[in-house]
Amino acid sequence: MAQDRDYTLIIDKSGSMSTSDQPGEKTRWEIAQESTLALARKCEEIDPDGITVYLFSGRFRRYDNVTSDKVSQVYQENEPMGRTDLASVLQDALDNYFQRKVAGLTKPNGETILVITDGEPDDRKAVMRQIIEASRQIERDDELAISLIQVGKDRKATEFLRALDDQLETAGAKFDIVDTITIDEMEDMTLAEVLLNAIKD
Repeated sequence: MAQDRDYTLIIDKSGSMSTSDQPGEKTRWEIAQESTLALARKCEEIDPDGITVYLFSGRFRRYDNVTSDKVSQVYQENEPMGRTDLASVLQDALDNYFQRKVAGLTKPNGETILVITDGEPDDRKAVMRQIIEASRQIERDDELAISLIQVGKDRKATEFLRALDDQLETAGAKFDIVDTITIDEMEDMTLAEVLLNAIKD
């Protein structure tokens, strides 16, 4: 896991996150909570000031300095409902990174933004535009990484997330800063394992 790097976790809390993919199993929301806790614990080992966590649907909320003991509180204050407005929350996370960069407050090894989502975003073009724009503002390709992790089996979401991973450079991105992990590629891994793998990359 990269030392001296910041981690931001963006979690979809749209209505469909309250569903289970297998009868009698945990909901996507419950799985996301467990995985957030695992990620926070891991990040604490090298970064005691915690991670930034966003929860989004039609609107978003940002929580700074989230340590493992604060995760359950974050989830208690939110419940799945509403749409998938990924563009607004992603813009805020990117703006936040670049503002800190200008102020000299970013870590030497940059930042990883992890997005857990189960559906395609309301405004696909805006999301693509934001990522392309962000790629043009960085000096090296490992400075900023965006990992998109799909929970659930929404085919349209899979197609869109794969396109973000594979086609952004042809659409004008300076670097390929996106990595997508779909439900099929997770195979037998838990969401927590996928998150921890994404930060080791």
